[in-house]
Amino acid sequence: MNTESNTALPPREAMEFDVVIVGAGPAGLATAIRLRQLAVEKGQELSVCVLEKGSEPGAHILSGAIMDPRALTELFPDWKERGAPLKQAVTRDEFLFLDETGAKATPHALLPECFHNDGNYIVSLGEVSRWLAQQAEALEVAIFPGFAAAEVLYDETGAVMGVATGDMGIHKDGTPGPNFERGMELHAKYTVFAEGSRGHLGRQLISRFKLDEGRDPQSYGIGIKELWQIDPAKHEPGLVVHAAGWPLDNDTYGGAFLYHAEGGKVSIGYVVGLDYKNPC
Repeated sequence: MNTESNTALPPREAMEFDVVIVGAGPAGLATAIRLRQLAVEKGQELSVCVLEKGSEPGAHILSGAIMDPRALTELFPDWKERGAPLKQAVTRDEFLFLDETGAKATPHALLPECFHNDGNYIVSLGEVSRWLAQQAEALEVAIFPGFAAAEVLYDETGAVMGVATGDMGIHKDGTPGPNFERGMELHAKYTVFAEGSRGHLGRQLISRFKLDEGRDPQSYGIGIKELWQIDPAKHEPGLVVHAAGWPLDNDTYGGAFLYHAEGGKVSIGYVVGLDYKNPC
């Protein structure tokens, strides 16, 4: 039996910021950039900090995506001159309905607006995030990679006052080890949670403040993706292919995608709604 008594942990050190943002994805970084741009335009002091659990911004973002550059243009009208990693414009859209023996293409004029990608780009969202982080740091945003926000901090009124990073170097039994380091508290006037679709702090906040009351439930899916280097003879830079139908039945949401990026690369993947019944 373990008779060792738990000793009280030392208090955490605290840092003060005007704004703390949890998550260095496109949303979190764009928020940080715009806040600092506004502060510079108005000649105001505004300290902004971004926490990122990955080893670097973009490390946990695996999406090969189609990006509408409109929001980026609003943020940086000169993004092309700045070298933003939007390298392959969409040149053609194709939508296929599959069955067990083949595919039927949908006429382009009959595709809904969301499948018209004129003016959009095939990107690596991880690369876009790394580039946004560089722009944010140039605007004096403090980015702390490798630090996950582990706890929401509340003031005496119950309002969010910041977050704390996790303790490091803890034994399996919860006691501090020889390399123990206490987490840091990051206090802010405003805390922005940009963890992604299913962040653990976001779930706590939704429950605590009943943010989902009277709202439609979120819809979740599972996606698989690979990045292929293919025969140049089969590569059509800028081609975007979406597909629906087989092997899914009519009651299951999902479909496939093929995005022909630059350099002979193709993002190929499949997405299925989490209400699927067939485990295969």
